[in-house]
Amino acid sequence: MPLRMKKTIVNYLGLLGTVSFLSYIVAMCFAPLAFPGYNWLAQAVSDLSADSAPSRVLWNQLSALYAPCGIVCCTMCCVAIRHSYNRTLRLGVYLFAAMNWLSAVGYAMFPLTAAGLPSGFQNTMHLVVTAFVVLLSIVSLAFIIVGGFNGRACRSLSVWAAIALAMMMFGGLGVNLVSSSYFGVVERFSTVSAVGFNAVLGIYLFKGFDGKGEGKA
Repeated sequence: MPLRMKKTIVNYLGLLGTVSFLSYIVAMCFAPLAFPGYNWLAQAVSDLSADSAPSRVLWNQLSALYAPCGIVCCTMCCVAIRHSYNRTLRLGVYLFAAMNWLSAVGYAMFPLTAAGLPSGFQNTMHLVVTAFVVLLSIVSLAFIIVGGFNGRACRSLSVWAAIALAMMMFGGLGVNLVSSSYFGVVERFSTVSAVGFNAVLGIYLFKGFDGKGEGKA
């Protein structure tokens, strides 16, 4: 009977990725209750947390665990794989963690002032942060896909990364292809993909990154 590696506090911190994901989903589903007239089919998730949004307080309450738990999870993943797998896969995880840090800090510093795409420095910076977050997300997932399949380092993680990247690309391209009435639907593919993949990384961390072949997830 194979011996099981004893879990450490780092492994258990991987569960925070799932907590982060659930906090985000709960906020996304229930914050609109405090925003009369909000249309999730047409409006972006970020409208719910805009400075002038009536749902901002409820959003902040429901998503309170989203950013801190996500940051801890992806940072601990970086710690866990620092001596495992190949350089390409490790770089992908590091970049994904950097994206999460940029997202947490950048959006806290530059939230939208109002729903939609209002003008002004703060809103322009919000869009700049979004551009860098999207770029880092795509690049990091691409590295994880390539690194995971390279030498069969962690193929299952590559599959999850490919699913997340496909959702992200669908959301990014879809907002330009569908009518404005369904902007919110395709936009959610992009936002949920990154949060969901962080939860996946957390599960890998919980089960144990061992750097041998397929891994443990």
